[in-house]
Amino acid sequence: MRIERIELFHLKIPLVRPFVTSVARYVDREMLLVRVDSGGVSGWGEVPAPAAPLYSYETTQTAWHILRDFLAPKLRNQEFAGPGPVSELFSFVRGHNMAKAGLEMAVLDLFARAQGKPVHQVLGGERTEIPTGVSLGIEESVTHLLARVETALAQGYQRIKLKIKPKWDVNVLAEVRREFPKAALMADANSAYTLADIDHLKQLDAFDLTMIEQPLGYDDYVDHARLQARIRTPVCLDESIRSYDDARRAFELGACKVINIKQARVGGPYTAKMIHNLARARQAAVWCGGLLETGVGRAHNIALATLPHFTLPGDISASDRYYAEDVIDPPVTVTPRGTIVVPQGPGIGYTVVDRKVSLYCVRKEYVLS
Repeated sequence: MRIERIELFHLKIPLVRPFVTSVARYVDREMLLVRVDSGGVSGWGEVPAPAAPLYSYETTQTAWHILRDFLAPKLRNQEFAGPGPVSELFSFVRGHNMAKAGLEMAVLDLFARAQGKPVHQVLGGERTEIPTGVSLGIEESVTHLLARVETALAQGYQRIKLKIKPKWDVNVLAEVRREFPKAALMADANSAYTLADIDHLKQLDAFDLTMIEQPLGYDDYVDHARLQARIRTPVCLDESIRSYDDARRAFELGACKVINIKQARVGGPYTAKMIHNLARARQAAVWCGGLLETGVGRAHNIALATLPHFTLPGDISASDRYYAEDVIDPPVTVTPRGTIVVPQGPGIGYTVVDRKVSLYCVRKEYVLS
C-alpha cells in the first residue's frame, strides 16, 4: 500500500465546562486530526497537542510544522506491506512524539479499514469491553468537587482521578475519602511538588489511593525513586515516560510502580504496546491515559486498552464528559457498569463526520498529495 494523500485539520472545540489542573485552566481544546488516504480508503489519527506548551513542549503549531515539513514528506513514495511502527521512519526527528503518533495512528486505521479489521485486533488486543475511570479537575470548592465525584460514581465510572496541587491536596482528599470510603481514588499532581514536600506527600498514605501520578518533575526519575522509597502510595509516572527506554529506566531505578501509557506521548500505538509488554514482563501496572482527545484519539485509546495487561481503569471517558458534540458517530459512551464496549467495525470502529470536523476546523491543508 502507498500513502497517496495526507491532510491536516486544526480544530478548536469548546469544553462543556472548564477543566483545571495544577498548571492550566482549559475552557476549550485545540488539536490536530490527521487523515491519510490510499486506494479510496481513509484512516484517521489525532495529535492532542494543546495550544500552549504546558503539558509538554509540543503545541498544535509545532505539530503542524513537524508534520507538514518533516514527517509527511517522509512517507512520499513509501510502500507498506502491512501495518506496523511507522514512527520508525521518523527517528531522524528528535522528539515531537505527538506529531509522530498522530500519523502512525492514521496509518494504522487506514490499514485496518482496508483489511476490514478493527484496530484493536490488528494491535493484538483481546478485550471486547474495557473498564474506565474519569479525571476530575480542580474545583472552586470541595463541595463542588464532592458533587462531581458523586455524579461520576453514579454514572458507573470505576475509578476517580482527582487533580491536586499544594493547598488543594490533603484536606481535599480527606473530605472525598470520608464521603466516599469505598471509591477507587487516585491523585494527579502534574509535577506540582518537589522532594522538599516528601513529608507532606506521606500524609496521602492515609487515604488508600490507587496511586499518585507524576508528583515531581515532568522529566524526572531519580527524585521519584527517592519519593517512592519513602511513601506507601504507589507512584505513577506520566510525563516522564516518553519512550520504551524511559519506561525501562524508570522501572530499573524504582521510580514508579505504575505507568500511565498515553500513546500520543510516547510516539504511537506500537511504542505504547512495547511499554505495555515491558510492564507485563516486570509485573508492573499500566493503564491508558488520555489528553482530552476528540472521538478519533479516544477510539485509538480504546483499541490500545484492549491489550491484556491494561488491567486498571483508564482515562477514557464518554465523549460528552468534555464535548457537547464529538466529531465521530456514534459518540463514545460508558455503560452503567463503568465500561466501554469495544467497537467491532473496521478501523477505529467509528465514523468521522465531515460536517462536525468542518464545524470546529480553523485551518486545513494537504501536506502530501
